[in-house]
This record gives sequence, C-alpha cells and structure tokens, in this order.
Amino acid sequence: MPDGARALITGISGQDGSFLAELLLEKGYDVTGMQHAGADSLGASEHLRERIELLEGELLAPETLREAIAAVRPGEIYHLAAPSFVPASWEDPARATAAIAGATAAVLAAVRDLDPATRVFVPSSGAIFGEARESPQNELTPARPTSPYAIAKLAAHQLVGAMREHDGLHASSGIVYNHESERRPERFVTRRVTRAAAAIALGLESELSLGSLDAVRDWSFAGDIMRGAWLMLQQPEGDDFVLASGAGHTVAELARVAFACVDLDAEQHIKVDEALVRRHEGTPSIGDPSKARRELGWEADVGFEALIERMVRADLRSLEALARR
Repeated sequence: MPDGARALITGISGQDGSFLAELLLEKGYDVTGMQHAGADSLGASEHLRERIELLEGELLAPETLREAIAAVRPGEIYHLAAPSFVPASWEDPARATAAIAGATAAVLAAVRDLDPATRVFVPSSGAIFGEARESPQNELTPARPTSPYAIAKLAAHQLVGAMREHDGLHASSGIVYNHESERRPERFVTRRVTRAAAAIALGLESELSLGSLDAVRDWSFAGDIMRGAWLMLQQPEGDDFVLASGAGHTVAELARVAFACVDLDAEQHIKVDEALVRRHEGTPSIGDPSKARRELGWEADVGFEALIERMVRADLRSLEALARR
C-alpha cells in the first residue's frame, strides 16, 4: 500500500490492535483507532497515542461503527474489537453474540453501503471447530462450536463469506488460534503462568493454581498473527485463512518452559485447582496454516519457546519496576 493509505482498527487498545497499529505505521499508513466512549487509557496502544487518530464507538451501538467508517473512509478495516474471554460468554450469551456477530454485520453492511472497495479483515477463531473430528483443523474442517463465544464467532465467519459472495466485498476471515504476548491480559492462562513464574522467581509468590494441565492449545505470537491479517488484505480477493503455528502444546509444557526461563521446576510450584478444570476436550485445538503459508507467504517468526521466554522476561521487568516504587 502507498504512503498515506488509511486504515481503521476497531479494538485499538487491545493486544492485537497495538501490534497491528505498529505494523501499519511502519508501512506508512495513516491509522485511526476506535476506542470505547469515555475511555481514558489506550491500553496496549497507549505508547502510540501521538501517532494515531482516535474515534469513539461501541460494539453494541452499530450506528457508531457506521459513523466511524463514514468519517475515516479507510482503504482497509481491521475489525478486531470483540469479547475475547470465552468463559464470560456463558454469563451473557446474548451480549456476546451481539458484540461479535452483530457488530461484524454492522461493519460489513456499512462497507457495502458506503464504499464496497474497502477491504475488511475480521478475526474468527479456532474455537469454531470445537469438537471437530480431525486435528489439525483447516479452512474446510466442519465447525462444531461448543460455547456461545464460538457460536458467535462462527456466525461472524460465515457472514463474511456470505457477503463476500453476495455483495462482492473484499472481506476476509482469519481463523486465528491462541496468540499471545506480554500485552495479553493477566486473566488468560499464558500470562497467569508467565507472571507467576516471574513473581515466584522474585520471591513475591510461592505457588500457582491451574486447571487442566493436559489441555492442548496452538499458541503463536500475536505480532505474527497480525502480520498475517495484513497480508490477507493485500491479496487480489478476500478469502478465509487459518493463522496458527500448526503445533500443539499442553498447559504443562507451557508451565515447564516458563519456569525454566527463571531456573525453576514448575512441578514444585504448581497445584491443580479442581474448580478451574474444564470438561475434557476430545479433539486437540491445533490449526493447519498450510494455505496461509502457500498463498500468503506467511510464516511465524517467533516460536513457542521464544514467545514464552519473551513474556517471562517482560513480566520480570514489570514486577521488578513495581518493587522499586
């Protein structure tokens, strides 16, 4: 894209929004981010405040999404804003569905009505495959979602495909698997583990409670996943792509790697809390990124162990800085 290309990012304050904004700014884009009305902080993108434009908008107020698109007239839209914590979707399924599927519908309809040439990226999730009958999963794997979050993500994913076909939109759905970084909120298991390893190494804590240690996830670096999102919108036509590492790791492996970064034995500091254990998952959640590698030329730059070490080191620096205050 030429210098001066305009991009709109919803969810600018999140982990993904911050890495994507950094990438687009490096490539010469004018970047506008959409944030919650009245929000004081830009979260993970606070360090970019002076380099981006900001608009207010709300997922549950579709007219604000249309107004933002009309105001910016972007060449590319990255609709990243959405609830991301799966357990919370059980507490209010209607809200989760409206915020994920409803907001995606509003963005796509606004593009269709205002400027059908605008390119749109919408992140789906590997969770849409749920109890799939195969692992790893690819773009053609039948979806069998098992949570309100996954059902809403599947609806958004299918809507992207339907409006791409019906209205000729350059709309792409990224079926993204777990992607992490030091900017991930602490309620997610990866940050819980890496921060606990750092805290125990510094003598601030003594143990970490976890749920199922044998749960398998396909973990990638968030910056790599966002580079894949950008590559998707550089293609002649929109399409759907799995963005994942292609390798599964258990929570126990995650803990071993994290604690090894600070020369600790994870088994001596971890206990299983039955209240945190989820039901057994029959099919490993692992994505097959072959299509993205073949058609986008996408490869992950940061491997699993390097990702976890990066997160542990960042948590060490953060906790040491807090201790000095």
